[in-house]
Amino acid sequence: MLPVIFIHGLIGSFRIPSTLSLCPDLLGYGAEAQADPGEITIDAQVEYVRAAIDGAMPAGRAHLVGHSAGGVIAAVYAHRYPERVASFVDVEGNFTLVDAFWSAQLATKSPAEIEEILRAEPAIAHALDYQPATTVRAMARAVVEFTGDPGYEPMLREVFARTPVHLVAGARSRAGWDVPDWALNVAASHTEIPDAGHMVLDDAPEAFGELLARLLD
Repeated sequence: MLPVIFIHGLIGSFRIPSTLSLCPDLLGYGAEAQADPGEITIDAQVEYVRAAIDGAMPAGRAHLVGHSAGGVIAAVYAHRYPERVASFVDVEGNFTLVDAFWSAQLATKSPAEIEEILRAEPAIAHALDYQPATTVRAMARAVVEFTGDPGYEPMLREVFARTPVHLVAGARSRAGWDVPDWALNVAASHTEIPDAGHMVLDDAPEAFGELLARLLD
């Protein structure tokens, strides 16, 4: 199987189920936690991912897996570098501003308020040591700005037209994922994972791994 590139969301990281995988820390996360929040944009993250992929595999194609805000980064990468992308697995990635409601809420908060909000969420509190609240705010603002741009949907349509895109959601959170009808109609597949919410890899890692193996076989 071709390599799989995992791109984590607003709250890192992304547990990967395969040794044939690369999961770079985005700017502001993990090993890159000291990155200047003022330099964190979607374009900057895409180019950072490009450099990481080029360093790991200078040639050839890979499968992309993007979760939540990471789905935005993966989509832009797939649009910008289609020759490097075999397929794109979109795990509740942000399609619209309606979909990016969590980012929209956090984008207006102070770092202290973000820290308080996230620590009150049991599903993600364990991941808070992976990135500072300043990173979360910077990424939230970047997602809101990018997904609110009128050019975002046409770009997504181009990605779907030339790349197999698999849509994956947790059954508990699917109702809140604002997927346009056009995307559902042209997607290569659409799967809901039972007993899982938005944090699919935390809720059902084995089921997600099995699904990924089938989709990318």
